[in-house]
Amino acid sequence: MARLLLLIPSTSYRVRDFIRAAHRLGIDITVGSNERQVLESISEGQTVTINFSDIKIATRDIIAFHKNFPVTSIIAVDDTTGIIAAKASEALGLMHNSPETVQTAGNKLLLRKKLSEIDVPSPKFKRLALSDNPNLIAHEIDYPCVLKPLNLSASQGVIRANDTKEFLTAFNRIKTLLLSMLESHQKNVLPEIIIEDFVEGEEVAVEGLMVDGKLTVLTMFDKPDPLEGPYFEETIYITPSRKPAKVIQSIKNLIEQAANSIGLVHGPIHAEIRVQPSGQNTNNTGPWIIEIAARSIGGLCSRSLRFDDKLTLEDIIIRHALGEPVLPEREKQASGVMMIPIPRAGTLKRIDGMLEAQAINGVTEITITIPVGGEVIPLPEGNKYLGFIFAKSTTPEKTEKVLRTAHSKLNFSID
Repeated sequence: MARLLLLIPSTSYRVRDFIRAAHRLGIDITVGSNERQVLESISEGQTVTINFSDIKIATRDIIAFHKNFPVTSIIAVDDTTGIIAAKASEALGLMHNSPETVQTAGNKLLLRKKLSEIDVPSPKFKRLALSDNPNLIAHEIDYPCVLKPLNLSASQGVIRANDTKEFLTAFNRIKTLLLSMLESHQKNVLPEIIIEDFVEGEEVAVEGLMVDGKLTVLTMFDKPDPLEGPYFEETIYITPSRKPAKVIQSIKNLIEQAANSIGLVHGPIHAEIRVQPSGQNTNNTGPWIIEIAARSIGGLCSRSLRFDDKLTLEDIIIRHALGEPVLPEREKQASGVMMIPIPRAGTLKRIDGMLEAQAINGVTEITITIPVGGEVIPLPEGNKYLGFIFAKSTTPEKTEKVLRTAHSKLNFSID
């Protein structure tokens, strides 16, 4: 029987969804995590502890595990585990993208450099080390701009600046965040900041699979709430996209070009695109690459998706990893997810309105991911949401309305 090794941090939401998918497909699955599981000693082959902070040690441990429990494929769910999966797959002769490619996709500076080499529409950029003096370039920046850490996710540390004063404030705020993470021994954090031109336009997210360098689009999400800063908190994702067919095709072509340019030829990808409207003061209207990652969508957002035969996104990723042909069609209904934003920092004391929100026609699930009594930290320092609202309806417009109505019923008491 095929065995899948899932590399997933202990803090990830997605363990259960991947395990359920593997069991539906009759696949043996091993959860490789950075913390030892309570039942590891009596659940032989089902879990394995891997040191995600050291790629060489992690690769060695996977090779050792493979000798006793042969692995058919390795799936990673984030950028850090993606590099480990690529290294280990390379060593074991399994299907994979190159480690260099995965590293490029997970590092905003390396990605920008690569895309600029082939003139793919993406923002102009500069880099600053934390030790650099931001005053020396603050007056040289084209405003507005966006400052970002190189390899954090969920918009953590991402800040827009409209002038030199805001630029210096943003730099110092991000520097404080990164230094605190480094001091807490988060070894994967990079001590640099990238400065990008702010790109106007609506944003979409695309889930896809690369098969021999060709992109299969699984779905395209519209983001109806404007993402204009100063922070970039994601809220609502709606599919299918309401963009014109010509725009959708141009987005697909751009992502496929970008993926091939950095060497992404196999496996799931998640792309963030800005569609710059015509009439802007640029020769590059249309879609621009903001991000392209060698992984699927994060959080619990994949639960908003169903395909033919009630397949989940995790079903499709596993089938693809095992070499099975995958040409899924998304279900006919419109669907969406709302990542419940954190309004302010503090301790979550109480949640009111859950029954009323769940009773809204079209709501399929509401999951709260921060427990009562837990600390909540908004962007740009935070990287989590209060939870997720899922909905389905006959049209994207109706689905969006369901999500907003359900959210309006919820009240979070934060002390």
